Amino acid sequence: MGDLLKPDLGLTVWTIVTFLCLVGILKAFAWGPLLKSVEAREARLKADREGAEKARAEAERIQKELEAQMAGVQAKSRDLLAAATKDGEALRAKLKAEAESDAAAIKAKTTLELAAEKDKLVGDLRKEVASLSVLAAEKLLHKSVDAGVQKSVLDGFFKDLDSTKKAGSN
Repeated sequence: MGDLLKPDLGLTVWTIVTFLCLVGILKAFAWGPLLKSVEAREARLKADREGAEKARAEAERIQKELEAQMAGVQAKSRDLLAAATKDGEALRAKLKAEAESDAAAIKAKTTLELAAEKDKLVGDLRKEVASLSVLAAEKLLHKSVDAGVQKSVLDGFFKDLDSTKKAGSN
């Protein structure tokens, strides 16, 4: 066991030569492929990292675009709602004005029709009263009154009655 710990020049030289040969063989055959695979892995990791950063940046850009579009859609929907409300109010006001106008027209037409009907009834009543008055006068006087005379007398009576009525209402 003592001989193993003593350095021997021949063994040391052969160990160094063997080590250098092994390093040369490894450099020639294994070192290049090992470095290439390490460099390829490093490049792949770098590309993956850059791809992930690009994807993250793209996702952030898309998210911002979507938020902007969403804000635009919300603003547009608020505008459409406001416009619809405004149009509804305008339509309601228009329909109300038309209804009021129609009601006023119907009221005016009805008033005119009632006035015309009243005038017609007053005229019919006057004729009936005149006819009854003439009939009563004939019975009292026992004679017939001429139709022309009857008409002129009654017209004068009604004119006097109308002027008396107008003077009484003033």
